[in-house]
Amino acid sequence: MNRLFRRFAVLVTLSISVAAVIAYFAMSWLFGDPQESIARRQAAGQIFLLEQYVDQAPADEWLGRLNKVREVSEVRFDLLPLAAARQHLPAGSRAAFERGEVVIDVRNKAFLRRVDLSGDRYIGSNEEAIHAQDLPIDVGLALKMEAVRYLIVALVVLVPIAVWSRAHWRSLQKLAQMADEFGQGQLAARVHLPASEAIHPLAERFNNMADRIERLLDAQSSLLHSVSHEIRTPIARLEFALELLRDAAQSPALEERIAAMEGDLHELNQLVSELLGMIRMGDQPLKRERFNLAETLRSVADSLPPAAPALDVLVADNVDSYRGDRRLLLRAVCNLMRNAQKYAATRVALSAARRLDGVRIVVEDDGPGIPEAEREKIFDPFYRLDRSRDRSTGGFGLGLSIARKAIELHGGAISVDSSPMGGARFTIRLPID
Repeated sequence: MNRLFRRFAVLVTLSISVAAVIAYFAMSWLFGDPQESIARRQAAGQIFLLEQYVDQAPADEWLGRLNKVREVSEVRFDLLPLAAARQHLPAGSRAAFERGEVVIDVRNKAFLRRVDLSGDRYIGSNEEAIHAQDLPIDVGLALKMEAVRYLIVALVVLVPIAVWSRAHWRSLQKLAQMADEFGQGQLAARVHLPASEAIHPLAERFNNMADRIERLLDAQSSLLHSVSHEIRTPIARLEFALELLRDAAQSPALEERIAAMEGDLHELNQLVSELLGMIRMGDQPLKRERFNLAETLRSVADSLPPAAPALDVLVADNVDSYRGDRRLLLRAVCNLMRNAQKYAATRVALSAARRLDGVRIVVEDDGPGIPEAEREKIFDPFYRLDRSRDRSTGGFGLGLSIARKAIELHGGAISVDSSPMGGARFTIRLPID
């Protein structure tokens, strides 16, 4: 947000600067060089003295009056041959000089003008020019005054823009804060701005959107919660009925069928438990506490059921304490480990290390791996990569979804790619607490 307004301020400043440059060149093109105009105004007294006093002298008294001016003026007046005078002139001013006009030499603080065009002042006056030097010209000061003028204009423009931008910046900051809080799971977060604020309609739309999302999520959570609890009742009844039926069963075939039905009920009970776990994960705040992450990861490896794949655990020495919800992190890593055990051929590896940007936990195996096109889909609830498997081997498709949700609640991320071992590699990145 700050970057947005900094860029806006820089853009406005550059626009004013470019406008000043364009105005300078436009004025030069339309009305002549502003520096020459400034110098002509500053030398106006000497030009007036030459034109209204010296040039108004009767015939053959022109030189006398010029000498009197030389005596009292600090400006140096010299007579030059036309050839020498032309050498002082830039190419663009020669035509005006030949017409008898005063030509200002800003850089040398001087001006040139032909004495006359017909030789009436004195003999040979049409072959000479008057060169006035040491004129009281200070274009630098005038340019500084122009710069100050532009600066004042810029400030007058920028100050209201800054005040206006600050008000909008504060409003947008509130809107961004509300979006961050809402994204972190605080569904009751709203932004309240006065109706006079320019972005008040946008804030109201954000609030309305948040209201609708909150209602939808609440309705979804309530529905899943209610359905899961309601399912528990018929499951309990069926379990009780099956127990009675088992007691009354006489044939082995009937007992085998009852056992299969009990397995289905157990599976359904597990599914309901998983659903309730997902719902509670989103409803309850994280119970952040400081715990030893290395010991927790080793306990995950120890708690796994014995399986054919060998298990390698490599936890770096710098993985020690971490502040978070130990139960959720334990479950996330455990789900990944069970998934790796399920598909590994001979080996599963768990490693962890602390880096500059946080803690990195890696679970990998030497199984068949996961196709690149399906690496994001496997984190969706109820999505199973191999649909030919039944739930006894393929699971419900909730384990990876629960793992991702648990990691995201900690502000981290989980990703999957190919492992050097040949199978899949799941990488958990947790921010530094």
